[in-house]
Amino acid sequence: MRIDVCRGIALWWIFLDHVPNNIGSWLTPRNYGFCDAAEIFMFLSGVTCALAYGRAREREGWSGMIGRSLRRGWDIYAAFLLLTLACAILVYLAGSDDLADGSNTRILLERPGATLAHAAILQYRPVNTDILPVFVIFHVLFAPLLWLLLRAPNVTLGVSLLLYTVVHVFGWRVPAWPNGVWFFNPLAWQFLIVLGAWCVIEGEKFRPWVMSRLTLVLAVLYLVFGLVLAQSWSIEPLVSQILRDLPFPLDKSNLSPIRLLHFVALAMVALRFIPRNWEGLSTPVLSCAKCCGENSLPIYCLGVLLALASQLTLLDFSGGLAMQIVVSVAGVLTMIGVARLLNAVGIQCERKSAGTQSIGKVPPVR
Repeated sequence: MRIDVCRGIALWWIFLDHVPNNIGSWLTPRNYGFCDAAEIFMFLSGVTCALAYGRAREREGWSGMIGRSLRRGWDIYAAFLLLTLACAILVYLAGSDDLADGSNTRILLERPGATLAHAAILQYRPVNTDILPVFVIFHVLFAPLLWLLLRAPNVTLGVSLLLYTVVHVFGWRVPAWPNGVWFFNPLAWQFLIVLGAWCVIEGEKFRPWVMSRLTLVLAVLYLVFGLVLAQSWSIEPLVSQILRDLPFPLDKSNLSPIRLLHFVALAMVALRFIPRNWEGLSTPVLSCAKCCGENSLPIYCLGVLLALASQLTLLDFSGGLAMQIVVSVAGVLTMIGVARLLNAVGIQCERKSAGTQSIGKVPPVR
């Protein structure tokens, strides 16, 4: 339940952050430290993959597990292509040049053939869709990763950390089209995926250290440090210019070490104060978050479209505070409503399937 709740809240935060100049982004961690919801979402993806595919391997063997991971990768790939088309259609209907430039869809509208061809090989992506191609790659490659983690978890994590370090030392990047590189560099962000999966497989051995008082104190101090610096950038100089320049660059594309450490500190504090059986997970608000987290792929795609629609609303009607609050609340409520609808449809389909399977069965002899 904690995973789905955290993933649902991360989806809300991602939507709020994707709306430019939005007061709602002050409800997200972006303004209170170095990391944001992207790190949370990526790490939880590694956790859920290890849990889901690990259980599939136990039930169905490696062939069944590989089939599931490839099907999920295909689902994400298809969702990415459909989302790319939906973004282009929305921008075209809006007729806004600013939105076309801001969403990186102008080239798709002007050169649809070449752009769609590059989108099919994951080299072109409209704005805010960058994370989906990364997930396609990691789901397709998760079977060999799981095999390595089950046999040498610490060595696998070490190799992942080494690759992450090499990226920052030598500047390794993955090229994109028509110019530039992948915003979420998979060579760097892979470390969070591997770290999440490693925590499921091997993390229990390190739990006493993670839950120790010293670790908690260090994590809290780092979060306070991040909060002070974040507020000094956003509001007014609370610290000296020299100290404010120390953490730069906060490179999100390559997952800056400053961002990575901030997320780890945040995760340790959350793990300490949110146990599995915490009653707050059943409150109405967190139940809504859980519902969104259970449908993470469609809700993420919906959030991207809602962010574009919200940006268009702020551009065409009013960018004032009241309108920012309206589009933020309306967007989150829409995500909740669609998630509940998807759950209701899924439950209904399961009932129909169960009823169909029961037809024609011979009742047991009593």
